[in-house]
Amino acid sequence: MNETQRTLPTTMPAQHAQQAQSAHQGDWRPLSVSARLGRLQFHNSGKFRVLQLADIQDGPKVDKDTIKLISACLDAARPDVVVFSGNQIAGYDTAYAATFRKRRWTVAWNRVRTQNADRFAADLEHTRGLVRSQIAQFVQPLIDRGIPWAVTYGNHDFQCGLDNAESDAIYREFPGCLNPESTAASPGHPRIQPSSGLPEQRIFPCEPGTFALPVLDAERRRAVIALVLLDSGDYSPLGGYGVPSDRALTFLHSISGLLGVRSMVFQHFPLPQHYELLKEVLATADHAVEGYRAFAGHHYVIDETKTLPGSYLGEGVSCPDHDCGEFDLMKDGEGCFALSAGHDHRNRFVGTLDGILLAATPTCGFGSYGPAPAQRAARLFEFDIRHPFAPRTQLLEFGELVGKPSNRKAYTYALNDTAASPGETMDLLRKPGLVSRIAKRLRGIGQ
Repeated sequence: MNETQRTLPTTMPAQHAQQAQSAHQGDWRPLSVSARLGRLQFHNSGKFRVLQLADIQDGPKVDKDTIKLISACLDAARPDVVVFSGNQIAGYDTAYAATFRKRRWTVAWNRVRTQNADRFAADLEHTRGLVRSQIAQFVQPLIDRGIPWAVTYGNHDFQCGLDNAESDAIYREFPGCLNPESTAASPGHPRIQPSSGLPEQRIFPCEPGTFALPVLDAERRRAVIALVLLDSGDYSPLGGYGVPSDRALTFLHSISGLLGVRSMVFQHFPLPQHYELLKEVLATADHAVEGYRAFAGHHYVIDETKTLPGSYLGEGVSCPDHDCGEFDLMKDGEGCFALSAGHDHRNRFVGTLDGILLAATPTCGFGSYGPAPAQRAARLFEFDIRHPFAPRTQLLEFGELVGKPSNRKAYTYALNDTAASPGETMDLLRKPGLVSRIAKRLRGIGQ
């Protein structure tokens, strides 16, 4: 059975369902090749694509430029699956003030929840409605195009008052969501998520925001790689940022052995090892950036011998103070070959450390701080079946795909030197050059 002969997914948008029932079945097909095939797998071309969207970080009304960027990236990249890598919800937004909690262990929040139970329950239901409406806005472009997606969490999502399990349940209300139910989850017992648009996809659960998705070869004979979404935590009671739970780390260490393949990890926080892709310099050096917390007092620039051309350091890497050993677990037995994080809205670099690709992905959102509007971006990864553990990557920028932002001024830290940060040089979209574009236009005029 080829792609055009497959039945269309039951989760397609209503406006497309009518088209599917027309005399020309197949007028509408999911943009995701994997969605057409029923599970994540390499194409006959030998390629497989993942689009990472980091740090939308907005309130109940998502900035329209964020939606424009998401839509443009989907159309340009045609990914098999999209990964939201945390901080989709700016839980500190004033709209969530009635249920806001700064930290999970906040005593005052728990006291209010207990002493004013009825009022708080009503406020929490209102927050659920706001979050549901917000999610609907940024996943609608994916639903319209038939692209499956998966979500993990950051340090701001929970601050709206919903824990990750509650947020997971809301995400699963929408077509395309791959997040599995994690109640009494066992990694050895995979789930199927029919509403994801991938009815044959096995999903290996751990806890909300932490699960694994095996990716098969084109013939479906074997898994080639796994995509692991990892909840990297939020805050530490000792100060600074948190780390993944012990359960999540155990899952990360064991999943590659369970599946018999190596994994790529997507999570919110960068690792302390991201600093090893940098070079320590004097504070007075050009483009020097001070480190964060445990690395404060030291200044860094991109180490060009370890990173891809176009890599840029816009702020100190905001990793946890404590190294929980995650990177060592990734190296153990060569279980993981890559990790991509978000969180630092202005950082955009990729390098290799001890054989593991480490990436920092900037914000795709316009609701909080970040680089210049033109440089807000999503990150595309393209895997090749001939060398699946060496994905190519490219940032898909607003300025390149959309153009000028709306009149609303984004909260921007301008780049120190635009000329020094031309952007990553890979072109996975295979866009034609200027000469070929002009030639094509001329041919069109002559027809």
